[in-house]
Amino acid sequence: MTNHKPQDLSPTTLADEDEDSSPACVLVFNASDPSGAGGLAADVSAIASVGAHALPVVTGAYIRDTAEIFEHIAFDEEAVTEQARTILEDIQVQVIKVGFVGSPENLSAIAEIASDYADVPLVAYMPNLSWWDEGQIDLYLDAFRELLLPQTTVLVGNHSTLWRWLLPDWSGDESPGARDIARAAAAMGVTYTLVTGIPLPEQFIDNVLASPQAVLGGEKFERFEATFCGAGDTLAAALAALIASGSDLAAATSEALSYLDRCLDGGFRPGMGNVLPDRLFWAQPEADADDVTEAETGDLQGFAMPPHETKH
Repeated sequence: MTNHKPQDLSPTTLADEDEDSSPACVLVFNASDPSGAGGLAADVSAIASVGAHALPVVTGAYIRDTAEIFEHIAFDEEAVTEQARTILEDIQVQVIKVGFVGSPENLSAIAEIASDYADVPLVAYMPNLSWWDEGQIDLYLDAFRELLLPQTTVLVGNHSTLWRWLLPDWSGDESPGARDIARAAAAMGVTYTLVTGIPLPEQFIDNVLASPQAVLGGEKFERFEATFCGAGDTLAAALAALIASGSDLAAATSEALSYLDRCLDGGFRPGMGNVLPDRLFWAQPEADADDVTEAETGDLQGFAMPPHETKH
């Protein structure tokens, strides 16, 4: 099966449109995150920020705030499948991005869909699952390894997370490098691995794109003092969107990492927990935009929003 192009809705409208001017489309599987830190909220805003269009498939929902995840409720696999296949019959996608999908059953459903669209690159992100029940973690990681990794074009994950998952018996004197992790991922079918958060001396971290044969690129950044939430989903979504838009993998990786660095640099704390990436940093007003004279705002005085009152 191959992707289907959208049907012509009108010979006088769509026939004259330039398809090349439309943004690339990224099919995203992820959970809803009410804090806006990660999940589909991160995917949609990051993908839009770098110029592509997200097709979000809800796989479940987190019960969380900005400090921690308390629980996750997974959708059943039929609901996930129906969402994805319905939109795939309508829109041609350039990349598939997979985040946390909540259950081995959902992973199986997504793997089956991906196999039907084998010509579409797949970017998979593996988050830190330490908040979850240990038995559920093991089942999820086993299913991800067996079902999704063989179809993954680029695997994205933190150095510590990927090390403990893919190289649990590592016995070297030093921690494994990006190529070591890429080799372990490649043994399960992954073509490229983007390893983030590799500790370096003097408060720097490295982010490295690697294959089993070579280090293909990366960026070093100074470590932020704040604790962030949602950085991994942001990076993986931006990378998927840039690949979908036609960038080669090395350029897309460099640009996605630079975008994440700007998001973290503009990070904000909306609640009492962790700092969130500002994925729309470019939309913030300039510093001098607040210097508006009273005369310019005088006509708008007296339009304060009233309090909400429930009426029956």
